[in-house]
Formats: sequence, C-alpha cells, structure tokens
Amino acid sequence: MQPLSYARHQFPPSVIQHAVWLYLRFQLSLRDVEDLLAERGLDVSYETIRRRIAKFGILYAKRLRAGRPKPDGRWHLDEMFVSIGGRPMDLWRAVDAEGEVLDVLVQQRHDKRAALKLLRKLLKKQEMSPEAIVTDKLRSYRAALRSLGMQRRHVTGGRSNNRAEIRISLCDDESERG
Repeated sequence: MQPLSYARHQFPPSVIQHAVWLYLRFQLSLRDVEDLLAERGLDVSYETIRRRIAKFGILYAKRLRAGRPKPDGRWHLDEMFVSIGGRPMDLWRAVDAEGEVLDVLVQQRHDKRAALKLLRKLLKKQEMSPEAIVTDKLRSYRAALRSLGMQRRHVTGGRSNNRAEIRISLCDDESERG
C-alpha cells in the first residue's frame, strides 16, 4: 500500500487525519468541519480541508477496508422495486450471513444482465468467491450464475433467503421513520 507523506503540510498529521475523519465519518459539510476545528483553536479554512480530503481520503478508506474482516462465505441476494423520481427501479442487494451489507445496486432492468452486473461487482469488490449464494427463485439469478460457472453454489427454496429479506425490510422501516 502507498505510504502516506505529510511533508510540506502546515498542520500536523493528527489534525489532518482528524479533519478527514470528521468529514467522512459523520458526513459533515466542509464548513462544519472548519467550525469544529475552530472550536478546538485551529484556524483551518474549508478549502484546505477539501484539499486534504481529496489527497488523503481515498488512502484512508483503502486502509480501513483492508483492516476489515472478510465477509462470510454465504451470500444472500435479493431485489425489490423502488420508485426514484417517479420511475420504477430495481434495488439489488447482497448481504453476508452475518447481516453485513456487501453491496447495493440500483438498475432499471430486472433481468440476467442486471444480476450479472451485481455478481461481477460483488466478486470484484470482495476479492473472493463465496461458498454459497442464497437467492429467491428469480430466474435471472440462475441464468447469471450459470454464465459465471457458479450454478453449483446456488441455494434456493424454503426460507433460506430470509437474511436478505429481513435486512431489506429493516432498511425500509428506517427510511419511513426518518
């Protein structure tokens, strides 16, 4: 991994790290981060914070992702219909056996091509092949897994896909409240 260099920066690395962390972790505006640092006695402009986020944000995110534990080998995939801007869309989600969201994809299509896009994105992002992929009985999953040569890992039927279903319904309830 690329080493971080804080050479030629006015502020110490701890201040830069804290500013970037505040912005990325709490989704604050640049001016909010500027105000928080000003309360601590640091006179940092929002433009300086923006530059540091552009320079160090991606590197910090990569390091955090690398330290995260690998997902469970059993992935649960599910899709649901949502309306975005008055247009019907499909929300495709992937959850591991522990309930951690692996990826989310919004597509206009509800076919093999959309399922293939989700699976390829998952395999690339997770850098591992799952032991089992649990889905409902949507034929798009079966066709996509067959074209990837993973049809033997496909599990359907019964209530085996409840992990993804429960995760989606919890997120729906939260969006209705907020």
